[in-house]
Amino acid sequence: MGGCLSKPKPVEVKVELTLLDKEKEVDLMSPNGKASPFSECRLNGSLGHCSDEDTITLRPHRKHRDYIEASVCHVKDLENGQMREVDLGAGRALLIKEHGEFFAVGHKCPHYGAPLVKGVLSKGHVRCPWHGACFNITTGDIEDFPGLDSLPTFQVRVEKEKVIIRANKQALQTQRRSKAMSKCSAVINSSTGFSHILIIGSGPAGLVCAETLRQEGFTDRIVMCTMDKHLPYDRPKLSKCLENTAEQLQLRSSDFFQTYDIEILLEKEVVSVDVKTRTVTFRDGFKIEYRKLFIATGSRPKALSYKGKDVGNVFHLRTPEDANSIATLASSKNAVIVGTSFIGMEVAAALTDKAHSVSVIGIEAVPFRKAFGEKVGKALMKLFESNRVKFYMLNEVWEMRGQNGQLKEVVLKSGKVLRADVCVIGIGSSPATAFLKQSGVHMDSKGFIPVNKTMQTNIDGVFAGGDVVTFPLALRSNKKVNIPHWQMAHVHGRVAALSMMGKPSDIKTVPYFWTAMFGKSIRYAGYGDGFDDVVIQGDLDELKFVAFYTKSEEVVAVASMNYDPIVSRVAEVLGSGKTIRKRDVETGDMSWLIDKGSQ
Repeated sequence: MGGCLSKPKPVEVKVELTLLDKEKEVDLMSPNGKASPFSECRLNGSLGHCSDEDTITLRPHRKHRDYIEASVCHVKDLENGQMREVDLGAGRALLIKEHGEFFAVGHKCPHYGAPLVKGVLSKGHVRCPWHGACFNITTGDIEDFPGLDSLPTFQVRVEKEKVIIRANKQALQTQRRSKAMSKCSAVINSSTGFSHILIIGSGPAGLVCAETLRQEGFTDRIVMCTMDKHLPYDRPKLSKCLENTAEQLQLRSSDFFQTYDIEILLEKEVVSVDVKTRTVTFRDGFKIEYRKLFIATGSRPKALSYKGKDVGNVFHLRTPEDANSIATLASSKNAVIVGTSFIGMEVAAALTDKAHSVSVIGIEAVPFRKAFGEKVGKALMKLFESNRVKFYMLNEVWEMRGQNGQLKEVVLKSGKVLRADVCVIGIGSSPATAFLKQSGVHMDSKGFIPVNKTMQTNIDGVFAGGDVVTFPLALRSNKKVNIPHWQMAHVHGRVAALSMMGKPSDIKTVPYFWTAMFGKSIRYAGYGDGFDDVVIQGDLDELKFVAFYTKSEEVVAVASMNYDPIVSRVAEVLGSGKTIRKRDVETGDMSWLIDKGSQ
C-alpha cells in the first residue's frame, strides 16, 4: 500500500458534461445483448494521422454511407484528462483527451447504459459511475467488470484545429462491441463424453470463463452444464423487477453460443466429481471426462425452520418463474418477507406498488446493519417505512398457516400473526458444493473452496470461482475471503480462463456491488468486513451521503447514495494501491475525490 492521500491535486481527474438531456439511471434496463458485429472501427490514435482515404484503401468493401463524420470541437476545448459527450448526428460518442491525444469510444456503458462521461478517467481507462466497469480508451476493451461487452472505438483526427470523429453508424447505435472470439476447430459429436474444458455452472463466472477462453484463442471443446433450464441470465435483476422473463434477462442469445461453439447442457445436475479419472457424473447417469474443470455452482438459499412446511406460496427466489409467481400472487394481496438480506429487501421494495401490504421480518434491530452500519441501515429503514413497508424486527417465524394448502398467515415467535398470501424467504445462502464432498477437492468447514490467486484449487487442473470460493484479496494483504458479488464472479471467470490458457493473471480488481430500491441505488466498493467505524459525509435524512468504512485508521470500503461518481473514484484510488486514511475523510472536504465537473 502507498502513503496517505491528504494533499492530492484537486483537479487530477476532470469531467466535462455536454449532455442535452439529463440522463437518469435505469437499473432495470436491458442487460448485455447480442454480440455486436462491429469491431472494424480503427483504433484511436494521436492527433490526426489518418484519413477517409486510408480507411477506404484498407477496407474497400466499407461504404461511405455506413459512416458518419463530424467536427465536434476545437482542439483547445478539452484539456488533458477531460471527457466530453459529443453528438455526431447519427448518435453520440465519448471524446477523451489524455496526454495530448484524442480518443473516441462509445458513450454508454454496455452493462446497464450508464453515461460514461459521468464516470472516472484515469490512466488510460474510464470507469463506469454506476457499477465500476472499466474500459480501455484506446481499444474500447472491457478491463474490469461487471458486463460482457466492450465499447466501440471511433477514428479521430485533427484538421485546422478542429477535432473530427468518423464513426460507424451502427456502432453509434449499438454502443457495444464483442471482442473477437475463436471457434472450436475439432469436429465434436454432442453425445461425446469428453470435453477439454468443462464448466459447472452458468452464472457470470462460468460465462466469462467460456468467453475469455474463446477470446484468447482456445479452439478445443468447451461444455457448460447447469441445473437451470434457461440460458445464462442477469440474476441480480430477479429481486429488483419481478415481472421479467428469462428471455428478457438473457445475457447471450442461443445463436451466440452456437456461433462460438460454447455448448450448454441445461437441467443437468452434477452429483459427483472424480479428480483421479477426471470424470463428472450427473444425476441422470451421464458422465463427462474433462481435461480441465471450472466449478462455479454459486450458492443455495439457506433453509428456514418453521411449522407448516407443506403450505404453498412460500418461495426462495431463485428463478424467473419464482419472481413472476411472487409478483402475481402479491398483486393487491399481503406479502411477507422473511430476512433482511439484499434479496429480501429488494423484493420488499419491488412489491410495494403491487401488494396491499408488505411486511418484513428480521432477527436484528436494523436492516443492512452488517453491510452498511447502523446509521445507514436506519436511514434505509425509514425509506422503506415511508413506502408502506412494516417491519417486525428482533423476531422470527414460528409457523406458516394455510387454507386449502395455500398460505394465509405467518405466525411469529412473539405471538404476532401476520396476514400473508405470499411469503419470500431471504435469510442468506450457503455455497452449492455438496456434490464435492468425496471428490478430493478441498473445502473449508463452511463448504467454501479455497483457491489461489489463479483460481486453482488444491487439485491440478481443477479451478473454481464465484460464490463458492475463498480467494486471496490484494486489498487485504491477500487474506482469503468470500465475496459473493456479481462483479467479482466475472473477475474470477476471466482469471481462471487465463490460468487454464497458461497466461496467469492475478485478481487485481476492487470489489464493487450495488443495490436498488425505490428508484434509488447504493454503490459500494472495497471490502468492509470487520469495519470498526463509519465516517458519514452528507445528509442521511435526505439520502444523499457517502459512508466511509474504516478499520483502525484506514478506509477499507465506501458506500454512497446520490453522490456519483465518488464510489468509482474511491475504487480507482484503492485499485492503484494507495491507502486512504480515516483522517482524510473525517474533515468533510472531499474535493480530492469528487470531480467538480460532474453533476
